Amino acid sequence: MGLFRNVICKILTYQVWEYIVTNIDPKSWINFDKARFLLLDDHQQGSSILSQIIRAFGVVNFIPCTTIDEARQAVMEHELHLILINANLKESGVYEFVNWLRRFDEPPNCYSPVILIAGHTQRSHVERARDSGANIIMAKPVSPASVLERVIWAAREKRPYVKCATYAGPDRRFQDLGPPVGVAGRRFDDPAGAEAEPEANSRSAMGG
Repeated sequence: MGLFRNVICKILTYQVWEYIVTNIDPKSWINFDKARFLLLDDHQQGSSILSQIIRAFGVVNFIPCTTIDEARQAVMEHELHLILINANLKESGVYEFVNWLRRFDEPPNCYSPVILIAGHTQRSHVERARDSGANIIMAKPVSPASVLERVIWAAREKRPYVKCATYAGPDRRFQDLGPPVGVAGRRFDDPAGAEAEPEANSRSAMGG
């Protein structure tokens, strides 16, 4: 079993570096040597594969958890830089855990990027992940390239952190398009010109 695991790990490492060489701009690469990941997955095979994938990135510090209670304890005891969660745990409460994390009053963990990995990504699951405060949800099966791509994206995204009575997490707006044409913006950072006349905005949008 140990030999098989070593062979798989070498294959995954090769796939990761092949992807890096052909797809990643060297200027955008992240050094994971000092990063600490949390991995929450109660499926042994899936957890093993994901562990080998992140090791292939160069991640040497990661905390594997099989229950939400273990993950909560890790959040309270360690500084975490990224959290990977199997959204299909046998126990319920994954989305509640993410919500708890976002309202945890000890930075920087409440701001740590959260990636959910699910067997199905129906619209309802995506919306629930978004509303719980996750950065992104990705569908199984995962590959080294797809995980690396999402990890780099999550680590570099610039969405501001929002905290209010009904939500805590990264801004749910992926595109800052401002309020509807002719409607006054409610946020201080809404794009300038959001209150312009509808006709003027329509002409601008069409390149006229």
